Amino acid sequence: MAFQIEPLAADSFRHLFSMSDTELAARNIDIHIADKKPGYPCRLGLRFAEVGERLLLVNYEHLPYDTPYRASHAIYVCADAESLRPEVSTVPESLRVPALSVRAFNAAHRIVDANVVSGKDLTDEIERMFADPQVDYLHFHYASRGCYAARAVRA
Repeated sequence: MAFQIEPLAADSFRHLFSMSDTELAARNIDIHIADKKPGYPCRLGLRFAEVGERLLLVNYEHLPYDTPYRASHAIYVCADAESLRPEVSTVPESLRVPALSVRAFNAAHRIVDANVVSGKDLTDEIERMFADPQVDYLHFHYASRGCYAARAVRA
């Protein structure tokens, strides 16, 4: 089954990069400089930041629906990143990691399935979950810290 992994919209974050360090701190946004690769996954380009690249660590509400699963968590966004949608049924660099939590949601935004898999097995897990007709979309989280990574829909 074909799927599309969706990056976050760069336009939603672009205004943050024109703010001063003081303004960012007042909004509880942390500034980071990538000191290793891989290590800092940008949710806009679905890639790891290059060493020396400036990122912001922001709180992002990835599940804004009024349900028991409503949730937000910290995410990294790169200063100059654009939203790059991977090709259909392609797993981007930032999701090819040791462990991801994959959560399947129905149209009412309730979890109907979940699993922890290696990024190398993500394609098979996406296809398995989307084989269930009640699954509307998937969320991926980095298993170690629980940060939101990306979302997938049927293509």
